Amino acid sequence: MIRVATLNVWGRQGPWPSRLALIRQELTDLSPDVIGLQEVWRHEGRCQAEEIAEDLGYEIAYAPASIADDGRIQGNAILTRLPIRDQHHVPLPVAGYEPRALLYVQAGPLPVYVTHLNWQPDHSAIRQEQAHFITAHMASSPAVLLGDFNATPDSPEIQYLSKAFTDTWTATGDGTTGDTFSRDNAFVSQYDDEPTRRLDYIFTTANPVRTWLTFTTPENNVWPSDHYGVACDLNLP
Repeated sequence: MIRVATLNVWGRQGPWPSRLALIRQELTDLSPDVIGLQEVWRHEGRCQAEEIAEDLGYEIAYAPASIADDGRIQGNAILTRLPIRDQHHVPLPVAGYEPRALLYVQAGPLPVYVTHLNWQPDHSAIRQEQAHFITAHMASSPAVLLGDFNATPDSPEIQYLSKAFTDTWTATGDGTTGDTFSRDNAFVSQYDDEPTRRLDYIFTTANPVRTWLTFTTPENNVWPSDHYGVACDLNLP
């Protein structure tokens, strides 16, 4: 059994020191073998993935995606307790918009991919192109694809990925909608135009056993992120 998880960490926005403590505590309690992270910032020698993983026994792989005017890098990361045997990353097609990337790590016996697709609501066509690009790069099986896909389950891009891979929430979730971007979260409810919806997914060609939401518990009205995470226990063939 291998436990995998995914979380969009929301960069350093909001009260980052408090959020960091919540993320680290949840990570300790959850104890995944592998977790994919999105919106991970690196700036002036500091990397959020290193802050999150410090002293928790994880190896780290990082893939830069975009660079801001102040030099801040935003990208994806994988933390793994399984040994990293190989890693690389490739840019996604973005049609001239903010750069995005697909990070690959061979974590022990498991190929793991992490990504973060275009966020704009009217970019479904671009996300569909990105989904096709990703599936073409996922030749290994069994494999896991983790990320924030910025699309709901009924969208063409998610429908396509759900045919190529198993959507673990649909297969082994608790029967609810599994919303990961929720107005119950104060970091989301501050925006008037953001509805509750599922944006974060774990796709796999392995055998999911159980899937559940993580990083959902606030402390003093501070949530770990503006997204909830997703975790899944997998059986490998």
